[in-house]
Amino acid sequence: MSDMQDTMLLGLEGIKKTILHGGTGDIPKLITGTKVTFHFRTQLCDDERTVIDDSKVAGTPMEIVIGNMFKLDIWETLLSSLRIGEVAEFWCDTIHTGVYPLVSKSMRRIAEGKDPVEWHIHTCGMANMFAYHSLGYDDLDELMKEPKPLYFVLELEYSRDTWALSDEERLKVVPVLHGHGNKLYKQGHYQQATQKYKEAIICIKNVQTKEKAWEAQWLKLEKMANTLTLNYCQCLLRMEEYYEAIEHTTDIINQNPGVMKAFYLRGKAHVEVWNEAEARQDFSRVLDLDPGMKKAVKRELAVLNMRMEEKNQEDKIKYKVARNGDRCKPSPGYPALSLRK
Repeated sequence: MSDMQDTMLLGLEGIKKTILHGGTGDIPKLITGTKVTFHFRTQLCDDERTVIDDSKVAGTPMEIVIGNMFKLDIWETLLSSLRIGEVAEFWCDTIHTGVYPLVSKSMRRIAEGKDPVEWHIHTCGMANMFAYHSLGYDDLDELMKEPKPLYFVLELEYSRDTWALSDEERLKVVPVLHGHGNKLYKQGHYQQATQKYKEAIICIKNVQTKEKAWEAQWLKLEKMANTLTLNYCQCLLRMEEYYEAIEHTTDIINQNPGVMKAFYLRGKAHVEVWNEAEARQDFSRVLDLDPGMKKAVKRELAVLNMRMEEKNQEDKIKYKVARNGDRCKPSPGYPALSLRK
């Protein structure tokens, strides 16, 4: 094999590992109870390397809890050999791939919104696997009838068991989470992006509590947390959670009144809930802090004017309807006139 130097045997029969992209830091200790998030691609060992499943195409990474009786337990072993951010290809013989069709069916049904998450092995479930003729997917039925060796390409995003990490490890995880959050934001997966940002903020806050408030290291961590919180607020705006965005940006402004982006995002949130005076005030502060934002602020003020005009029109219509409604009501003590003959 030409790339033999890249290939490592894991000391297990029927497994070969090839590193496709190196990761960072040491290999995390995946103890029982650790939540691990990773992407996977499953391929046949044919000339075309036919793809059976790909979590990146599905748009959602996989998440398992180590030691929680995940049906495809060989994946725990494979993941335990990866560094954060590492991408590796594992060739696995049929002794390890027999239950894959069953796991794949569960994952596909969850992605289609048809099934609750259920990764535990139940004896009856394993027996039923052989009792039913079809899994509902032709390619999986083929694999079920005739198990084959498979390639698993795994990419470890991170292990979410942050309480088990040292402070140094927590700070190493932050840029990884930040990067994944940004990627998800660009793909339009705002809810998932907020989770990444939140976890990164928790890592920072855990470390920050051990530092002396307002000293250099504390301030450095505060700045990192604020950057992530503002990214989180951008997601909230996309998700139309305007009041929560106002709350978080206000917290940052109260602590650090010089953060231009906090005023800008709060201004945008105020526009959406028709807080005209507050929005104008925030955008004015943006220009004080960064005159280079003039074009962006002009655009936001145009949106504000349009929103206020819409609201005024709506209010006029409501007022008109209310007044007409009052006018049409019969006076007390007199029967309503009927126009019918």
